[in-house]
Amino acid sequence: MPSVFSQIVEGKLPAYRVAETNDYLAFLDIHPLTRGHTLVIPKKEVDYLLDLEEELYVGLWLFAREIARAIHAAIPCERVAFAVVGLEVPHAHIHLVPIQSMADLNFQNPRLQLSSDDFQVIVAAIQAKLREFHPQKTAS
Repeated sequence: MPSVFSQIVEGKLPAYRVAETNDYLAFLDIHPLTRGHTLVIPKKEVDYLLDLEEELYVGLWLFAREIARAIHAAIPCERVAFAVVGLEVPHAHIHLVPIQSMADLNFQNPRLQLSSDDFQVIVAAIQAKLREFHPQKTAS
């Protein structure tokens, strides 16, 4: 059975999509630690990050860096933390979490409850920064 992330890639489940290429997808975590918490995945379903083919692995990190830069510019934060846990969903993914301190990156913290409007505002802010940084590309 396809992972929940594969179902998002296939459009069978909704998501607040931040950016997408032929190989990668970035979307907001619907149970975020902080505003702007984003998940970056390869579209190809591979359970464990270290099992990705080298080209896909490197490309995922480069894509994540681009998204993280836009998050940092769009969301007030000290840093954007990168976290790989991989136990929640059997599909390789990177968490991009805007943080003010290390305490913000505790996955045991209560998750934010945001409205659909809140998520849409966050997506629009990150996409605006992506367009600003890369006017020749269209974020979708």
